[in-house]
Amino acid sequence: MAEPDTLFASSTVPRHLVRGALGLPLMVAAFVLVPWWGPLALLLVVPAATLLRGCPTCWALGLAQTCAVRDAGRARR
Repeated sequence: MAEPDTLFASSTVPRHLVRGALGLPLMVAAFVLVPWWGPLALLLVVPAATLLRGCPTCWALGLAQTCAVRDAGRARR
């Protein structure tokens, strides 16, 4: 059986969900706050992208990879 790709995976599913719970609102806030904070609000994209390891799609791929790694570990037992 081939090992799953782990480029965007986290060590655990709960850790990955926490990263998403912090990163996704920051990403949304970065764009919602532009009318009030101007371009300064876009600085929120930096920590959001760091938490998500890229864009929201990258985070979703990482969630799938994290689940695949977890499931592969369970299948070995």
